[in-house]
Amino acid sequence: METLDVVVVGGGPTGMTAALLLKKAGLSCAVIERRSDPQRAPAAHVINARSFEIWRQAGVDMDALLALAQDPRDAGMVHWVTRLGGEVLGSLAFERQQTFDCTPTPLRNLSQHRLEPLLAGELERAGSGVQWSRRWESLEQDDGGVTSKVRDLGSGELRRLRSRYVIAADGAGSPVRKSLGIDCIGPERVQAFVMIHFEANLRSLLGDHPGVLHWVADPACSGAFVAHDIDRDWVFMHSWDSDRDPIETFDEACGERLVRRAMAGCEAPIAIRTIRPWVMTSQVCERYRDGRVFLAGDAAHRFPPTGGLGLNTGVQDAHNLVWKIAAVERGWAGAALLDSYESERRPVASYNAEQSLANAMRMMEVPVAMGTAEEPEAARRNFDAMLADGTRRAEVAAAIARQATHFDMLGLQLGYSYSGSAVIDDGSAAPEVVDPVREYTPSSRPGSRLPHGWVRRGAARVSTLDLVAPDAMTLFVAKDSPWRGVRSASLRVVEWERDVEDPDCWWSRTAGLAERGALLVRPDQHVAARFTSDDGDCQAVVPSALATILATRA
Repeated sequence: METLDVVVVGGGPTGMTAALLLKKAGLSCAVIERRSDPQRAPAAHVINARSFEIWRQAGVDMDALLALAQDPRDAGMVHWVTRLGGEVLGSLAFERQQTFDCTPTPLRNLSQHRLEPLLAGELERAGSGVQWSRRWESLEQDDGGVTSKVRDLGSGELRRLRSRYVIAADGAGSPVRKSLGIDCIGPERVQAFVMIHFEANLRSLLGDHPGVLHWVADPACSGAFVAHDIDRDWVFMHSWDSDRDPIETFDEACGERLVRRAMAGCEAPIAIRTIRPWVMTSQVCERYRDGRVFLAGDAAHRFPPTGGLGLNTGVQDAHNLVWKIAAVERGWAGAALLDSYESERRPVASYNAEQSLANAMRMMEVPVAMGTAEEPEAARRNFDAMLADGTRRAEVAAAIARQATHFDMLGLQLGYSYSGSAVIDDGSAAPEVVDPVREYTPSSRPGSRLPHGWVRRGAARVSTLDLVAPDAMTLFVAKDSPWRGVRSASLRVVEWERDVEDPDCWWSRTAGLAERGALLVRPDQHVAARFTSDDGDCQAVVPSALATILATRA
């Protein structure tokens, strides 16, 4: 029986990110995936800054990764149109795509079916490739670990894998979660769609209005086009009533009719690749842990796609969990540290689910303003009347403008903060913002993600995030600070203006740190504690803080 530190069930972005971070931490793992290969059809596509930052720390080839993303000139806008290629009724931008002052890796549109093969390749090079065509079947836990039964779908062979932990990243229908009897809280069915994936070059149809999302407003053919690649890869989302239209009725001919009907006279060749149903849900699991088994990604939470938060939240889950497992297994943290995974990540998922659902509900303001939310005959009359009425058009434009939060969520993406046992509260107030979803204010307050800034380490220009050790706590200390002499086996010390140059005064301007202060940062790049020269004996204060944060206090 093979013995490992961690078995990861699920080879999607969350599972592969967890595996990459586990390998980076020096832990052995196996990734079990029932599919035969990576994602083939387009799925998630909005990758926000935080996910790129995490893959950057995991050692992923960022040049290769970003080369797979769409050019912002193609994917930087979203449009409401009469039909694709027809009149544009309103537009919005992904406004924060170029925020290099806040992050080294801004948001990009990178489709999951391009992302997954790259992550799989990175894992192969790390010596722990995904085990495709393997189905997880059951597990048994005891005090020392977990025994999982896994079936090879090719040979039928049943294997046993012994591990210290299991990370269930096996998707929305998670067999692992179901076997543990963990329930999901929230609406199971918000709306249903048929997703039609097709290949076509529609650049000439879009003309001067390229974009990643195109909502078709004409009530005779309403839906949404997602441009995963304007020159090749598209998805049309068509509202679906399973009681009225069995999924079997959507063959290739039907799919092409639906796609062409939603276009303004397109003669370009179209090749239908896949047609499948998709149900929008908004749920968060009641708990994230059962003994040595942890839920992550879609196994733990499912969001509407409005905001593109699902994949990104899963990557953050992996980032939060893996360093804690590694710290416990390497002996520099107590087992109680693992309790902080659920207490930190579940509130973030709940908030993201609420925001995603709010975005989805707010989207209804546009068809209401157009009058197309009525029954078919009235919708047709209202839509035609709206096109001929300047006042009604202005109302529609206002409704579209109110959707801006959907595409401008920098505060939510970078501003989430943790509290609890793995953070030492210094009594400071959180930054005041009018709109916490859209507005991001960098802060070194404990619990916050370490603010990004560009500094120099030797001849290299690096982000402050790059200075954080992935396998230990990091203590940033100011020049001539009394904290410089602090040492611990679980600590890496970065001395400002000796180890790094700070040409933009990040220490004082962005992080707002005291001249002789110090900042303790966790491996997941979140601030654990903040110190000033008035906090007492450095040689006692820091070890005490570490003992609290890492749950090693006797």
